[in-house]
Amino acid sequence: MARKLVVNQEECIGCGSCVEICPEVFELDENEKSYVKNQEACNTCDCEEAIETCPVGAISWEEE
Repeated sequence: MARKLVVNQEECIGCGSCVEICPEVFELDENEKSYVKNQEACNTCDCEEAIETCPVGAISWEEE
């Protein structure tokens, strides 16, 4: 069973911590909300740290 990263944009406060930790995976959109721009890049950084660092818990894994 595969899983993918998701960002709950309603909870996201746009702090950018996930972008700092995983710039290849996350990006802030024009509304300063984080989104997953490259799911495959997760093996190049620490997505678990990004999930744990998010101050509002807006990032999670979702089963596909």
